[in-house]
Amino acid sequence: MGKRSMWKKTGLALALGSLALGAFADQPPPTRTPIKHLIVIFQENVSFDHYFGSYPVATNPPGEPAFTALPGTPTVNGLSPALLSRNPNLNPANGGAASNPFRLDRSQAASSDQEHAYAAEQSAFDNLAMDLFPLYTGSGSPGGAGAFGSAGQVMGYYDGNTVTALWNYAQHYAMSDNFFGTTFGPSTVGAINLISGQTNGAFSKATPASDGSVHEYRLSNGALDATLVPDGQGGLSNIGDDDPTGDICSSPKKPDFAMQGQNIGDLLSARQISWGFFEGGFALHPTASDNGCHASHRSSWTGVSKPDYIPHHQPFQYYASTANPRHLRPASVAVIGSSRDGGANHQYDLTDFYAALSAGLLPAVSYVKAPAYQDGHAGYSDPLDEQAFIVQVVNAVQASRDWPDSAIVIAYDDSDGWYDHAHAIVNGSHTPAAGFDGPACTAEQLPVLNGVAGKPVQGRCGYGPRLPLLLISPYARRNYVDHHLTDQTSILRFVEDNWLGGQRIAGSFDAIAGSLEPLFDFGAVPQLQALPLDEASGEVRGGSQ
Repeated sequence: MGKRSMWKKTGLALALGSLALGAFADQPPPTRTPIKHLIVIFQENVSFDHYFGSYPVATNPPGEPAFTALPGTPTVNGLSPALLSRNPNLNPANGGAASNPFRLDRSQAASSDQEHAYAAEQSAFDNLAMDLFPLYTGSGSPGGAGAFGSAGQVMGYYDGNTVTALWNYAQHYAMSDNFFGTTFGPSTVGAINLISGQTNGAFSKATPASDGSVHEYRLSNGALDATLVPDGQGGLSNIGDDDPTGDICSSPKKPDFAMQGQNIGDLLSARQISWGFFEGGFALHPTASDNGCHASHRSSWTGVSKPDYIPHHQPFQYYASTANPRHLRPASVAVIGSSRDGGANHQYDLTDFYAALSAGLLPAVSYVKAPAYQDGHAGYSDPLDEQAFIVQVVNAVQASRDWPDSAIVIAYDDSDGWYDHAHAIVNGSHTPAAGFDGPACTAEQLPVLNGVAGKPVQGRCGYGPRLPLLLISPYARRNYVDHHLTDQTSILRFVEDNWLGGQRIAGSFDAIAGSLEPLFDFGAVPQLQALPLDEASGEVRGGSQ
């Protein structure tokens, strides 16, 4: 064979090899908007009022990073003078923990984990009176002074002197003050809603309790709760935090469950669109005494050491179609996000995100999860460790070749039970098991959405508590607050609309979700200039806004 023929065959093989990988890196799939890369930074356990209740007014005490709002900054539906001085949570039913909202400073970044179970949050809402948060979701820090040391801590909020980076992003990009958790409940519920909008269709080998629930237990205040509850159609809905079935890192001491139905990964893979979920600690590094699941970091602010990878924070692990139960590594950086990633099945370590970003091979859709100590979850993380993580990711994306056509969404899985005064119940639930649903969810006029089998199902009351949402993009509206009603499945809907022609998932809240597109201005000239922030202080590098 001559050199010319050999070159032709080799070139053809290389071309076919590139084609076999699909259009994952070289030929971005067509999109409805100019956004070719969506990066969802999915954090933990923060209500809107907890981080933005006083926005854009910061106290600016000496020794803390200063924040001064830009001229023309819009206000938000936050903590009004009446809510600050005559709050409904002064209700005597809260006992000695009855409290108005109060400011937390940087020295109080290490706070207690509040109660945030499905039933407890509804009880705190008290049929939309929003006045029993200390009683049902509050938890104080031992030795703390005043409300900080009691269940009244749940009324605390930070301002731009602590969550400085997030307030600076809101100043220069867009945010929502009307974004909610899709349903009530803790982390796993929010994570699954993010990717499928559908917490119905859960199944487990566990034996049901006498009331039909699965994995029943009692909360610290004695209230009944469960992980899986009967949906009224012979199936189960997830309302709790048990680990995914089959994940090598799932706790052997804890019940587990799996999910039926589709998620957004299934839809993207069917269209050969690249995607990935990147979580800190997902890559295993086994030792003689450990399987590699427990690599950890200790927060200097909380003093708590926590494994980086938390199985129930990884929603794709609950679905057999998208799970990587043994945490297999991608074959190479070149195949991250593709269906030929060496068995990783689109589930990756956080280091893989930075590798793909650096190589110019970022998937079309990326979900980014911090190692636990930086995910913002009170009790083992905090707003300052969280800020360092978010700024690192945003700075890296803005410095990359993909920034001109990217959108970064910062969102949260649940409220942790922290006080927020807003509510928006759009879907009811009439779970027959006593204690799972309160009056605000059982109102007869509320519709009940269909589940995976196409019939109305219980155990999905929502929307739950209000959460922060920020959009960072060259196409984001500037210094803008959007008031349209949205929820976690609005992120899902954006993916479906942008890449999938509006395809929806059966039984999902995506069918009724509000659009995120009002946060964009696709008719304006994109603002490509980056906004580099300092990881420690959250201030704009160079000192100017």
